[in-house]
Amino acid sequence: MTEAQTTPQTGKRVLLAKPRGYCAGVDRAVQTVEEALKLYGAPIYVRKQIVHNKHVVRTLEDQGAIFVEENEEVPEGATVIFSAHGVAPEVYEQAKVRSLKAIDATCPLVTKVHQEAKRFAAEDYDILLIGHEGHEEVVGTAGEAPAHIQLVDGPGDADKVTVRDPSKVVWLSQTTLSVDETLETVARLKARLPLLQSPPSDDICYATSNRQHVVKEIAPECDVVLVVGSRNSSNSVRLVEVALDAGARAGHLVDFAHEIDDAWLTGARTVGLTSGASVPDELVQEVLAHLAERGFTDVDEVVTANERLIFSLPQELKRDMKAAAAAATRA
Repeated sequence: MTEAQTTPQTGKRVLLAKPRGYCAGVDRAVQTVEEALKLYGAPIYVRKQIVHNKHVVRTLEDQGAIFVEENEEVPEGATVIFSAHGVAPEVYEQAKVRSLKAIDATCPLVTKVHQEAKRFAAEDYDILLIGHEGHEEVVGTAGEAPAHIQLVDGPGDADKVTVRDPSKVVWLSQTTLSVDETLETVARLKARLPLLQSPPSDDICYATSNRQHVVKEIAPECDVVLVVGSRNSSNSVRLVEVALDAGARAGHLVDFAHEIDDAWLTGARTVGLTSGASVPDELVQEVLAHLAERGFTDVDEVVTANERLIFSLPQELKRDMKAAAAAATRA
């Protein structure tokens, strides 16, 4: 029995999901920009949003980060950080041509998918990449082996797949997808391609899976589930979908507390609250305060997993930080 189920059914309550918010990959990426600003000084250029969250991007801009779409916008010789979502090999080549100091903040779990794509391509497999067309992570992974990779954007795309050799085909996936929808897509693919191989380990990241799992736990009891996150955040959007599929009567995605429409709360007794993997917890606390002002004062935290994973900073940044520390000691 969860803590939520032992709560008296009186008053207005909030079921607060845990895990929620920052994952290890996001924490590493944001810290990479912050440490680079301290070490090299502003401005530091970041290709694409470092993570998909409005508040985080604005905060880093205030500290001196400049976000650009492509390397061509970065002055020659400047420092550029590649986002947590990963980039294709050609982006590194472009950076070399412009003599940019490139720091790779790609989430290690995304890098793992890149390595899988390269390995299977080297073995001449057809690779079916399950993901959302145009998402930065998908663009980066597909760029590792464009001749071998074809995108499968959901179960409906499964019937369109063509492969050279049905005995040499493997599926990989974007790390931030709905677990259930991905499994449905794989099942559809395997119905057509019985010899389809799976990745050596799960591509959907632990944080995405954990956040979806706890939302499934609380959703059946919720009149409305609020997900704090940005609309371009794949894992945040998925959380709303998962909540509705799991039985929540309504679900909404908001960046900030002031975006909550009071009409959503009319007649509600139980509100579920969680946040995407690129959301700092201060935004969740602001939503809790907003809900408390409207009578939702009982907060039960429902915990389904404890996350302890930490990723170290990019090697190139750690090396420069160590050199700077040594120079300061000598001085």
